[in-house]
Amino acid sequence: MRILSGIKPTGRLHLGNYFGMMRPSLELQNRGEAYYFIADYHALTTVHNAKELQEYTRGVAIDFLACGLDPKKAVFFKQSDVPEVCELTWLLSTVTPMGLLERCHAYKDHLAKEKGPNHALFAYPVLMAADILIYQSDQVPVGRDQKQHIEIARDIAVKFNHTFGDVFKIPEPLIQKGVELVPGTDGRKMSKSYHNTIEIFEDPKWIQKKIMSIKTDSTPVEEPKNPDTCPLIALLRLMASSEETEQFVSRYRKGGIGYGEVKKRLAELAIETFQEARARREELLAHPSRIDQILAGGAEHARAVARRTLAKAREAVGL
Repeated sequence: MRILSGIKPTGRLHLGNYFGMMRPSLELQNRGEAYYFIADYHALTTVHNAKELQEYTRGVAIDFLACGLDPKKAVFFKQSDVPEVCELTWLLSTVTPMGLLERCHAYKDHLAKEKGPNHALFAYPVLMAADILIYQSDQVPVGRDQKQHIEIARDIAVKFNHTFGDVFKIPEPLIQKGVELVPGTDGRKMSKSYHNTIEIFEDPKWIQKKIMSIKTDSTPVEEPKNPDTCPLIALLRLMASSEETEQFVSRYRKGGIGYGEVKKRLAELAIETFQEARARREELLAHPSRIDQILAGGAEHARAVARRTLAKAREAVGL
């Protein structure tokens, strides 16, 4: 079973990235043939500063490896190191209906907000389909809100196969359970675009400061609180043991607990959870050539697979 997933380098990685994408990927690297890439082509839809893109891309590589990605178990590479994906994108675009792209969430969201989406943002689902199809992926892990991406890739693959012959494997979405939304400091989904993130490896003092600033309601200490709507409990479920979480939930329902106590414990957990990863990260930073070797080795492996698929697609269309 070949598993494919990617992450965009549009900023420093935060808890939402870790619990939403990274942790499931780290678990899946033990269950199949995993291909994980840093989606720097995709990042170009929003990041237009060369130094920032290079910094973010490097940061994603270091942080992912520090958090436990094993290059002996997973093929880890930069998307831009496999240029074949761009040619395949063009081939796929020749069978992709405009209406399919016009229904995509990101494009519609930009239109609704009058942001004036560029062509790259409009056409990115075709590039995403190429990312998936070029490695003949079996499964693509996604959250429920991202299922549309896989459905589009499947539609494009079916259309291409119907038009030119059987070239692509039809991928299946692997819906990730458990983490639907990681709340940020303002209660909304943790996202760099909302400026509400808690970075994985930022200074512990800043982690503590940000967690202590998380917005909560004004329910007095002595009164019961609803654990099902509290962002602190949502974060606690991700980092604390189930036993400890249930203790806090019980105290919420009874009353007599202040939000400050929960925030203090959350800050401790946020630092403790990544303590070993911090040590690995420092070691990686001390040996930068190792990161380059891992990414180069992953790209070589990925390109070998990509070339075979592209050759089949080129032959099918008559090139």
